[in-house]
Amino acid sequence: MTLSVWVVDDDESIRWVLQKSLTRAGMKAQTFPGAAELLDALEEGTPDVLLSDIRMPGINGLELMERVRALRPELPVIIMTAHSDLDAAVAAYRGGAFEYLPKPFDVDSVAALVQRAAQKKTKAEMPVEDAIPPAAIIGEAPAMQDVFRAIGRLSQSQITVLITGESGTGKELVARALHVNSLRAQKPFIAINTAAIPKDLMESEFFGHERGAFTGAATQRKGRFEQADGGTLFLDEIGDMPADLQTRLLRVLQDGQFYRVGGVAPIKVDVRVIAATHQDLEALVKEGRFREDLYHRINVIRIRVPPLRERKEDIPLLMRHFLAKAAQEIKTEPKRLQPEVMARLSEFRWPGNVRQMENIGRWLTVMAPGQDIHLQDLPPEINDISPSIPASTPAVVPAAMPAPQEMAKPTAAASTPVAPATPDAAARPWDALLAAWAEQALAQGTDDLLGIATPAFERAMIREALKACGGQRQEAARRLGWGRNTLTRKIKELGMPD
Repeated sequence: MTLSVWVVDDDESIRWVLQKSLTRAGMKAQTFPGAAELLDALEEGTPDVLLSDIRMPGINGLELMERVRALRPELPVIIMTAHSDLDAAVAAYRGGAFEYLPKPFDVDSVAALVQRAAQKKTKAEMPVEDAIPPAAIIGEAPAMQDVFRAIGRLSQSQITVLITGESGTGKELVARALHVNSLRAQKPFIAINTAAIPKDLMESEFFGHERGAFTGAATQRKGRFEQADGGTLFLDEIGDMPADLQTRLLRVLQDGQFYRVGGVAPIKVDVRVIAATHQDLEALVKEGRFREDLYHRINVIRIRVPPLRERKEDIPLLMRHFLAKAAQEIKTEPKRLQPEVMARLSEFRWPGNVRQMENIGRWLTVMAPGQDIHLQDLPPEINDISPSIPASTPAVVPAAMPAPQEMAKPTAAASTPVAPATPDAAARPWDALLAAWAEQALAQGTDDLLGIATPAFERAMIREALKACGGQRQEAARRLGWGRNTLTRKIKELGMPD
């Protein structure tokens, strides 16, 4: 039986490409430029699958899907969008979409997706709510679209979720998004960082305690599980949880009840658990530092939050967002990034991920002198600026400064050579030698003293570092306290041989 597929999109090129691709796959494809035309056609026939753009003039894709589901509740709908964000993904799934397809997509994979949609009869789900909580997650990169789709699919589920990712990637934001888009949204979201709680207080923090249970327990206290009853409990950095607490957590996840510290009556709660870690839990299990049965209990569905270096196309969007946020915090106008600054930010590897970027946004908002941010305004860790050498730096520099005539040709007034260092110069501190050289040069009328000394000083440092490291620039840059890019740039600026 030939599958019938209808495509509605105001972009003629998308309609043409999909029609050709689906026809080539042996399907019967019919296209429509807008929702009105499709609704008219729906009065006389029904396709096996509907593909709809989300943003169209007049009736948008979400409104169209709502109307279609009212008329044909069994019709699978695939939502397409070029403006992908978390709100759109959640709204699409909550409205009953079979799949959420961000553009640009692989045309050849659409046919397989359509076939899967045709094989599954969709069930009527709850309609799209008028107000969807605003998304706290920003991203248009394909890696983030996978995260959005996962959140959308899990929004109506009560299943346990494990969120993995490097520090600073926004794992708690994903957990909050899972909560606010779930049926538990009106109940508490309780977050607890396992790594931040002293070991002897963990049991009481999680499960609470009765009055007199231990020294200092003057009153009864509810633990985090009780506080989260009916809602969501987010266990951040669960890989740092002690073994005895892992055992108690496993029991709670199995039967939904526990005892307060010092208590004798069981307490039953209805809590959805979302856990997160930046560690490799599989490795911890093999090392015996994490219970295997607990790992399998929390690793039901896993969401991996990508590091910022894997979603570089999101860097401009995120940086502008954080600049605007920082400006709002101090009630000023957002700073503007120059193109070369944006290029540098995109090249940076962001070891601290999104959290580091947010901090940089605040730093630039406060520290950049003008409204426009230039390369020299960036902090050292991004701009690869070498730190200044303190006056007390040990004598790891050449024992004697070269005479001015060896550095550069001084002005006419200083054409007479300054006497080189004396034989006992090696015994004198390097800064004393430098001071003696400066005294002689100034006595002879030398101008632009720093312009002469600084390049010579840097050449000497670079030569000695490269010599000590066998010409290895990476190691030489580290010994100098620079980044490799700074060393390469300095060698070029100073006219030194490669």
